[in-house]
Amino acid sequence: MVALAAFPAPDPGFTLSALGFVAAGVCCGTLSGLTPGLHANNFALLMAAVAPTVPGPPALVGAAMLAAGVTHTFLDVVPALALGVPDAAMAAVALPGHRLVLEGRGREALRLSALGSVLAVLFAVPLAVPMTELMIRAYGHIDANLPLALGAVAAILILTERGLREKVGGLLAFVASALLGYALLRIFEAPLEAPLDAGGLLMPLFGGLFGAPVLLDAIGGGGIPPQGESDVRSSRRSVGVTAFLGTGAGAIVGYIPGVSSAIAATAVLPAIPDGDGSGGESDGGSGGDGGDGAREFLIATSAVNTANTIFALFALIALGSPRTGVLVALEEAEVPLDLPVLLSAVVIAAGVGFVLVVSVGDRYLDVVGRTDYTLLSVAILVLLIGLSYAFAGPFGIGAFAAATVVGLIPLRFGARRVHLMGVLIGPLIVG
Repeated sequence: MVALAAFPAPDPGFTLSALGFVAAGVCCGTLSGLTPGLHANNFALLMAAVAPTVPGPPALVGAAMLAAGVTHTFLDVVPALALGVPDAAMAAVALPGHRLVLEGRGREALRLSALGSVLAVLFAVPLAVPMTELMIRAYGHIDANLPLALGAVAAILILTERGLREKVGGLLAFVASALLGYALLRIFEAPLEAPLDAGGLLMPLFGGLFGAPVLLDAIGGGGIPPQGESDVRSSRRSVGVTAFLGTGAGAIVGYIPGVSSAIAATAVLPAIPDGDGSGGESDGGSGGDGGDGAREFLIATSAVNTANTIFALFALIALGSPRTGVLVALEEAEVPLDLPVLLSAVVIAAGVGFVLVVSVGDRYLDVVGRTDYTLLSVAILVLLIGLSYAFAGPFGIGAFAAATVVGLIPLRFGARRVHLMGVLIGPLIVG
């Protein structure tokens, strides 16, 4: 059984201190989530390096770190929609979300993402214990057959592309990204001479695969059009069912390595009301109303992304295996796994994150819409190159360039970008 610590009687002094630490974590997560190209894992490892110097009880330092991670999962959709440079977890949602932004429905897209994330927290907290019990029983079998399971996932994603051209593009994108990931994450073991020792090659790889190609296509474009009303056009039932299914998929991401939020969201899309199984990510027409499952895919991916944090926390406690960068950081900082404190931080951060997505996101879209998009795209490309150097040194810049070339493949073939997660799946399949 998964042991849950009893919630202690409220201590006003401890409660105020805890709220202060959670507020600091929310501020850090807001900054990281809104920064184009800053990967959550890189930010988490930066927090781990700083954590020992922060005065205060280690449990509260851990609460701040987890609050930052949860807030990041809410806010990272904002640059994904406005700039096309998402965190890796939100990378595949950029193109479906972009269609809504181009139709003037960016404010609705932000609210759909916020609803997916906050509903995921409400669903995941009560589901975490039974899901953990189930995964404890199944984990040995999954772990023993992990390469086969991941290979089957990759094959299904490729075979469910719409046409032959898209299937070929998906296969090429998966193979190329898998080879790139194996070469850089498995073979290359020399120490990186970088200003920041936090995450190594993850940032340049994901920045090149998912960020740079969209920015290159955006140069010379018209940018973000004026955004209209913020009303959500999806039904309450559709939003609720989609978020629930995304939460369930988040459990898979939380326990099984190599399965990303985008992969899990794509897998559940056929079961979602109004979803068409396309993943909402082709370059085809949207029918003028964010079609091709864009709304459902946005909700599902956001739900998976946020629920993953909660399920991964329970996986760390039950299995001793951290599945996210934030939990790796918690482990490295030797934070005590005080579940009541950490879960409280998650719930508070989720509530604040929901408000921030709506309020800050709207202003973010307005500011970007008034800015020269070509100049902005070039500036963010320079920022990504600078971050690649900061996290991985000169080699990081080369990795970023190689990843950018690979990242162009699905865009040119009209395939889903989720195949680029081969950069992590490939090395895991090989072992």
